[in-house]
Amino acid sequence: MAAAGCARYHGRLVAGVAGSPLHRQEFNMAHSLMRSTAVVSAMTLLSRGFGFLRDLLMARAFGAGPAMDAFFVAFKIPNFLRRLFAEGSFSQAFIPVLAERRARDDLAEVRAFADRVAGTLGGVLLVITVLGVVFAPVLIFLFAPGFDGNQGQRELAIGLLRITFPYLLFISLTAFASGLLNTYGQFGVPAFTPVLLNLCLIAATLWVAPHMAQPVYALAWGVFIAGVVQLAFQLPFLARQGLLPRPRWGWHYPPVRRVMTLMVPTLFGSSVAQVNLLVDTLIASFLAVGSVSWLYYADRLMEFPLGVFGIALSTVILPHLSARHAEADPERFSATLDWALRGALLISLPAAVMMGVIAHPLLATLFHGGAFTDRDVAMSAAALATYGLGLTGFILVKVLVPGYYARQDTRAPVRIGLIAMGVNTGLNMILLVPAVQRSLAAPHAFLALSTSLAAYLNALLLYRGLRRSGAYLPSSGWARFLARMGIANGLIGLGLWWWVPAAPYWVAIAGRERLLALGMVLVAVALAYPALLLLLGVRPRHFRLPSEAAVTSPAQTL
Repeated sequence: MAAAGCARYHGRLVAGVAGSPLHRQEFNMAHSLMRSTAVVSAMTLLSRGFGFLRDLLMARAFGAGPAMDAFFVAFKIPNFLRRLFAEGSFSQAFIPVLAERRARDDLAEVRAFADRVAGTLGGVLLVITVLGVVFAPVLIFLFAPGFDGNQGQRELAIGLLRITFPYLLFISLTAFASGLLNTYGQFGVPAFTPVLLNLCLIAATLWVAPHMAQPVYALAWGVFIAGVVQLAFQLPFLARQGLLPRPRWGWHYPPVRRVMTLMVPTLFGSSVAQVNLLVDTLIASFLAVGSVSWLYYADRLMEFPLGVFGIALSTVILPHLSARHAEADPERFSATLDWALRGALLISLPAAVMMGVIAHPLLATLFHGGAFTDRDVAMSAAALATYGLGLTGFILVKVLVPGYYARQDTRAPVRIGLIAMGVNTGLNMILLVPAVQRSLAAPHAFLALSTSLAAYLNALLLYRGLRRSGAYLPSSGWARFLARMGIANGLIGLGLWWWVPAAPYWVAIAGRERLLALGMVLVAVALAYPALLLLLGVRPRHFRLPSEAAVTSPAQTL
């Protein structure tokens, strides 16, 4: 019966598409969005899987001591700047302009634009890289002022940063190549590229570190080499598309100036979450040794669903939103945002519930052992539980920000980002100072809590701005949808709290037993969550783009 029903549905779908050119176009857009999101999610999932293996090996080999605190700061600084110059500011400014030129100009004009962007971006970043290496002591003082110079931690961080900082140049040019490929519908290669970073760090941990006088330097060289490898990996695919750039200086070239004009405000607005995380690191450098590492491992777990789905959605919808804006099609623009928001909540809510309730089992299963002690598990779990509270906010920001940049509105996200950052800093002081004064066990967790609360404020203000501008009009049925999501995830949370053993159990059992027990928990959630949604009346059709629903039948609401 199910097969027959699917056949009848497919027949109506094909008939609808064949009968209407408009519906055919809308159906193709819906299919393209979902297929592209699935490809990016699958590749990102692969990358995050290798990332977990990388972090597991690093945690067991190096633990959470002064050396790893120094490395994480030295890695976080170019990584933070990458989020601004590459995935954040540059991509958000470059892709809408590229999509506009692709729609209006021929391939020769697009190539000329790409050549000048490559030359200008590369030249600017080369200067920044040289300055970063020369002024590494200043950067370490600014971003980790709490490091103890007497124990050599500050000097170690400076030495590591001088090796890792050039990663910014290579990975930003990689992001430029990714933007070209994404705009031409090639999402798989850019999404796979981060796997190479994880492979380089795994190789450095296993085979290079044991042979070095200071093993942590192997990780810094792994980051440097990964930047070169990732850029080199994408060049053949650009050549195949006929888009391999010949870098030329184009500071005064009008389209390049347009990108730079859009980049200036987005340097901050697109990466508020990363700024807040960096503020957390800065303050954590004054706390107990290991605090930077504990926040890092918690952030890595929180970044898993954020990367697999949140960043995947953001990556896929930006070119589509930019194209809809260029075509002056506000209805399909709003429909794309609506679809992305529903999908973001569907995935982020159960992930946030699991991080909040079973943070300790997750950390114990993935990282406990070797140099990563019981205390490291407990401290990291405290940060993960509070970061997890903000996961939905982080993902919603990733979905909502493209709604501004696709329309080349770069000012509003900056204003909103400044508000969110100010609130985060204020909350850090309000929550952290009493925790330190009372000598609470995990004061660093209040840094994560502040960041989570600021993420929700950021998302709320972005949503309100899109509504007020008329760029986004929610489809019908949202109230019932949110109620059903709330009931389903509330029951999941209660079930995990009642069923999953307490924290001491997870560090007392062997690694294989932990893996089996956690696997059972995850399988149970994977089965229970969709079953609850079905019982509550949620159906797959509720997550189709409205244009897809219109192909087969009148719009169906929740």
